[in-house]
Amino acid sequence: MSGDSDEAAPDMPPEFVTAFEPAHGMLVPLAEGVARITVNNPSPFTFHGTNTYIVGDRSVCVIDPGPDDEAHFQALKSALAGREVTHIAVSHTHRDHSPLAARLKAETGAIIVAEGPHRPSRLLHEGEANPFAESADADFRPDIALAHGEAFEGDGWRMTALHTPGHTANHCAFALDDRGIVFSADHVMAWATSIVAPPDGAMADYMASLDMLLERRDRIYFPGHGGPVTDPPAFLRGLRTHRRMRERAVLERIRLGDRLIPDMVKVIYASTDPRLHGAAALSVLAHLEELVEKGLVATDGPARLLGAYRIA
Repeated sequence: MSGDSDEAAPDMPPEFVTAFEPAHGMLVPLAEGVARITVNNPSPFTFHGTNTYIVGDRSVCVIDPGPDDEAHFQALKSALAGREVTHIAVSHTHRDHSPLAARLKAETGAIIVAEGPHRPSRLLHEGEANPFAESADADFRPDIALAHGEAFEGDGWRMTALHTPGHTANHCAFALDDRGIVFSADHVMAWATSIVAPPDGAMADYMASLDMLLERRDRIYFPGHGGPVTDPPAFLRGLRTHRRMRERAVLERIRLGDRLIPDMVKVIYASTDPRLHGAAALSVLAHLEELVEKGLVATDGPARLLGAYRIA
């Protein structure tokens, strides 16, 4: 994408699409050689459930096999009957995406590919706890750690790994080569923004990953939750605008006298489901980490969830 066309784009947040029929446990065709099975694990964080994708015909790749859920495992076995599973691609190591990979590998002998094991975007500060530690699949280890731009292939398909850190440090999207299709996992979703929660996630990484994807001009994204993103360039610009608006909102709350993250969340996320306010606080922290790094906001010591903030 050229700089001129990007700057000419309207400065508007994305239009989220929440209409989605999960068809839990059923194989749903999406495109030639691409189908989806959605796990029945709905929650405020997973929407209607985690999407597992099957790519290929006789020789297939399974993308994000999901949580260790017996009903989903049986649905996958049924959908894969008579087909060779050569690869299991894992986008990141949250427990709604990666744990079933080991069991599926034992069943099929497939190779597990991913960016790498789980790790935080930064080290914990002294006295800091990781609020999402239990959601991480710390036992996950891929057979092959994919570099950014590295490809793997099967019969009739070829995919390229796209490192997209931000939601997690090891987040990876997968592009189906020559099809304009990207499996965007939790980095870009049509129904909501991705959670960026330090220390696992980092806002600067997330924004850089959006910019990287904007340069590609793909035609459709199949995400980890919910339905497809049908106009990726416009949606990516919208997500970027949304995050910049949140950053401006955080700065405005500090200018108006808010010093603590909970006070900022009450105003900025007033219309958000209260069950998500804990995640919203972490998102504000992610923005504050970047603002402190830019020298726009000051705090005593490193940026922390319980820290006090002021305009620098």
